[in-house]
Amino acid sequence: MFGLFKKSSKLKVISPVKGDLIPITDVNDDVFSTKMLGDGFAIEPIDGAVVAPLSGKITTLFPTKHALGITTDKGLEVLIHMGIDTVELKGAPFDVFVKMNQEIKAGDKLAQIDLDKIKQAGLSDTIIVVYTNMDLLNSVSDVDPRPILAGDVVQEIEYK
Repeated sequence: MFGLFKKSSKLKVISPVKGDLIPITDVNDDVFSTKMLGDGFAIEPIDGAVVAPLSGKITTLFPTKHALGITTDKGLEVLIHMGIDTVELKGAPFDVFVKMNQEIKAGDKLAQIDLDKIKQAGLSDTIIVVYTNMDLLNSVSDVDPRPILAGDVVQEIEYK
């Protein structure tokens, strides 16, 4: 009864790309699959349009454009890593449409990736979403591996 009017501290996280959703533990990179950076999920993309998985502010933009960070209004830091070892490509397959400190909403277009360029370089184009300051979270739901569209809800996280 006392929790009746308490605002939910759960947040639905959407897929940043169209493709096949996989658990982060299935990513072919130990830094991600062992959750060294944090928990989250991954997608094997079939489309290079990348949208924001949640709302917040752009707080990290790598010069090589292979990754960017969003910080939510509750302080959760979320890394969107586009491909594995794609830092080596020095930004070539990526067009980023956001800038530092830009406020974004879930579903806003962040980047466009040339998936063929990544594959031609012999690299993985897996898109990984990681919550890097897990101390702010009580729980991260498991993901149900399946084909998804950009914008589909893929995971629910609960703040402390």
